[in-house]
Amino acid sequence: MKVMVLGGAGDMGAAAVRDLVNIPEVKQVTIADINVKVAKNLAATSGKNKARVQMVDATSRDALVGAMRGHDVVAGALGPFFRFERPIVEAALEAGVDYVSICDDHDAIASILPLDNEAQESGQVIMSGMGWTPGLSNILARKGFNELDRTEKVHIYWTGSTGDAVGLTVLLHLIHVFSGKVPSFQGGRQVEVVAGSGHQKIEFPHPLSEINVFELGHPEPITMPLFFEGVQEVRLKGGLVENHFNRIIRFLSRVGVTRSQSGTRIVGELLKTLLPLFPINRKRSFSGIRVDVEGEKAGEKIRYSYAAIDNPRRLTSIPLSIGTFMVGRGDIKRRGVFSPEAEGAIDPEVFLGELNKRGIIIDEKKEKI
Repeated sequence: MKVMVLGGAGDMGAAAVRDLVNIPEVKQVTIADINVKVAKNLAATSGKNKARVQMVDATSRDALVGAMRGHDVVAGALGPFFRFERPIVEAALEAGVDYVSICDDHDAIASILPLDNEAQESGQVIMSGMGWTPGLSNILARKGFNELDRTEKVHIYWTGSTGDAVGLTVLLHLIHVFSGKVPSFQGGRQVEVVAGSGHQKIEFPHPLSEINVFELGHPEPITMPLFFEGVQEVRLKGGLVENHFNRIIRFLSRVGVTRSQSGTRIVGELLKTLLPLFPINRKRSFSGIRVDVEGEKAGEKIRYSYAAIDNPRRLTSIPLSIGTFMVGRGDIKRRGVFSPEAEGAIDPEVFLGELNKRGIIIDEKKEKI
């Protein structure tokens, strides 16, 4: 199996590369990135002598298509996805290559769903949102959906520490999802809510404990209602462990300085420079996810809760690596454009078994409500 990791020299891409080279069935991993120096260093230190480097300018359609050809599957770790996901998917369709990405921007996934028919006709897999959230969140929601006779609500919560990852792309995503109005699924229909509203305190596994979370823009409220028949509510809330940073981003969004891509980038670069000045609680320097799935089983109201904590690179890159391998191996029978919770996509038990082998453990609770 030959795999390309687009954006492979970045934080998330590099971690996916290191996991992929350790899978025996993967014979070659191409690190595709514009930063050749960093990519070559990664190739030299990744082990197994499987990694190759290819310079790719993702703003060039021809360069993308040419680089993708000859690979069995492309793993997408190049953000910000609100800028790159649609052009990359179009390039993958032209190249005739399956594509799996960690796209976590709601508007980016909405932009590629209309390409479903084209991907089905060509027999390709375009599985977007295969990281931490979305990705792990979707698969945990599918697990809960499969357990219940009828699913009514899915609530996703995430948190991260600025001590874990402070790359510019991560900051641009944070600013983007805290801006404007964002999708939510309530009362059986799509609605828009103000990003940064709906404040709650949610309990995550130790040592994170209670974290402030807010309505944010992520893909799950868009995709899950497509694939979970009868669901009435899908909501996503997230926030940083350091609540002072949540306040800063919410303020900048509400005064309007992040309404444009150029404004978002200026703010992101400024925050990246200032981050070292902010206090960080190293004892809680983890990222976490919690997914609550509510519904009915054998006539009783039941809630399944799933949670995990780890480093965000692992929470994001390992699902990408596993999903990419499953696509390349032919485990995914569905064709078209979809997210991991779709019927015929990721088998939760197989996936979580692979996750467990890599030391990411899911806490599971079942309770009557």
